Amino acid sequence: MLTAAVHAQDKKISTQAFDGIIVAGYADNGAYINCTGPAVKYTTQKWNLTLGFLPSIKIKEDASVVKNATFTPTLGFGATLTIFKHLALQLPAFYIPKTNADNGKWTLGAGLGYKL
Repeated sequence: MLTAAVHAQDKKISTQAFDGIIVAGYADNGAYINCTGPAVKYTTQKWNLTLGFLPSIKIKEDASVVKNATFTPTLGFGATLTIFKHLALQLPAFYIPKTNADNGKWTLGAGLGYKL
């Protein structure tokens, strides 16, 4: 008797509102703490890739005479790769608004986090 094993595909694309990933990292000469927000997620057996919005708190000491707040809420966009079920690597992009001294620009960052 001849038998064959059939395996379903282990890859899946889905949307999500929150995935339970908390990340801390570096961007624009300061730190940030965020969680993954609304996103599109690509899942395999060994890793997940999430592309979406990143509600964040940026932490940066302002060196100018008129100082901005040290803790600033902001919304980033980027990719978060989850490997080994709980380790998260993140590449976010944040927009720095235009001021009297500088033009607005996008800055990239890098972070490391944990999936709950």
